Amino acid sequence: MDYIAALFPPTVMAVAFAALIVTIVRSQGGANKYKEDAAVDAAIAARESGKPVDPS
Repeated sequence: MDYIAALFPPTVMAVAFAALIVTIVRSQGGANKYKEDAAVDAAIAARESGKPVDPS
C-alpha cells in the first residue's frame, strides 16, 4: 500500500501537466487568433508611426 501512496502524487501531477499542455495547445489559434493578430499589427504600426497606442 505504501507504493500506491508514493506513486499517487507524481501521477496526479503528470495528469495535471498533460491537461495544462492540452489546454494551452487548444487555446492557440481559433476565432480569437485573428483579433489578437490585428491588435498586435495595429500596435506595431502605431509604434512605427510614432502615434500613441490605444490598449483596447
